[in-house]
Amino acid sequence: MASAATTHLLYLHGFRSSPRSAKARRMAGEVERLRAEGRAPVWRCPQLPASPAEAVALAEALTAGWPRETTAVMGSSLGGFYATVLAERHGWRAVLLNPAVEPARDLAAQIGEQVAWHDPGLRFSFTATHVDELRALRPPALHGLARTYAVIAQGDEVLDAREMAARYAGAPGRLIPGGDHALTTDFEAELPDILRFLGLG
Repeated sequence: MASAATTHLLYLHGFRSSPRSAKARRMAGEVERLRAEGRAPVWRCPQLPASPAEAVALAEALTAGWPRETTAVMGSSLGGFYATVLAERHGWRAVLLNPAVEPARDLAAQIGEQVAWHDPGLRFSFTATHVDELRALRPPALHGLARTYAVIAQGDEVLDAREMAARYAGAPGRLIPGGDHALTTDFEAELPDILRFLGLG
């Protein structure tokens, strides 16, 4: 587990999700608690654009100048894929929640108009170009597994838990029996270990 306290923390949501997701709001609440204790990290949790290239560019812009050794990125589902990309580029520690492993393959079926989960009035187009961007972003191999904490639910109904476990084999974390893609009933129980990994426990 990482021991140095995280001073800068970036949270990246999943496909069709937003900073209003349950996990993002729960983490924001933890940051507020830490702020009251005088040890809150710098916190960013942006609304990501549909374009994967633009999403990663936005994350890069928001984190420009952040310290390598004490920055962490946390991501759920597609956000976990983006978090992996950034952690591999910069040597950051990462917390991944049911991370997408092959989003170009899986999201090819989602090409077309999409509706955001938390704001039905927000619609966006997901295109073949976006699939190509995902394919171009995928790291061919992972070199930062020791800096990565992966929470994977075997009962994930959206992504293949076996594929996730194989991709992040050797990384610390937790393989949850049962559960679901959103970690609906498991995230709260996993939070203490996540915070310890981030040096915030």
